[in-house]
Amino acid sequence: MQRYKLTIEYDGKFFCGWQRQNNAPSVQQAIEEAVYGFCKQKALVYGAGRTDAGVHALGQVAHVDLDITAEPFKVADALNFYLKDKGVVILKSEVVSPNFHARFSATSRSYIYKIINRRSPLTIEEGRAWHVIQSLDLAKMQEAAQCFVGLHDFNSFRSIKCQAKSSVRLIDSFEVRQSGALVELEVKSKSFLHNQVRVMTGSIKLVGEGRWTKADLEQALLSKHRTAGGPTAPPHGLYFAKIEY
Repeated sequence: MQRYKLTIEYDGKFFCGWQRQNNAPSVQQAIEEAVYGFCKQKALVYGAGRTDAGVHALGQVAHVDLDITAEPFKVADALNFYLKDKGVVILKSEVVSPNFHARFSATSRSYIYKIINRRSPLTIEEGRAWHVIQSLDLAKMQEAAQCFVGLHDFNSFRSIKCQAKSSVRLIDSFEVRQSGALVELEVKSKSFLHNQVRVMTGSIKLVGEGRWTKADLEQALLSKHRTAGGPTAPPHGLYFAKIEY
């Protein structure tokens, strides 16, 4: 048996999320069905992290154990053949140690949230970015984002459905950058709470619009209650960007 590490890109609008569901298509299901098409093996595909419905991935990582031995590029090509037109592709396949685990071996995860800040409706980025009409102050957003860096209790910035036992997380970095109408927020941590990046983004947007100050954001963080946090940004602007091992 050989373990393969898969680097994956997908368009979230086609899926209910990463995890297999009984009543809706998922990324995990699509890849497991591609594995079966390739080698007639009902193998489990383990992802580095779950993404919600509508969330995209630029560099999701998963691993799968196959009974066959094949060159990594052949595994990627074969899976992509069965994934054709499904909105998901294998960017890279690598042979890894049996001790490698896509989720538990990860040392950091990075997410990017994309905002298009303009009055005109979206065309190319429709369904792939959050359309924000109100002018945003990037300097204030960048300054406010630094409130999240470090070890904090993020109970104000997670879904009320989050099942994590602890809401304490360490944020390694949080950067806000702009290129024309495109505003990107990139955040890095070993692990995140359910909807944490989207709630932090929704809160930082309020600062950019002038509806919140940095002090308001700090107070929301200290309150440790979801009602104090800002709105949850829509899923279609979020991208699971990179996992480091």
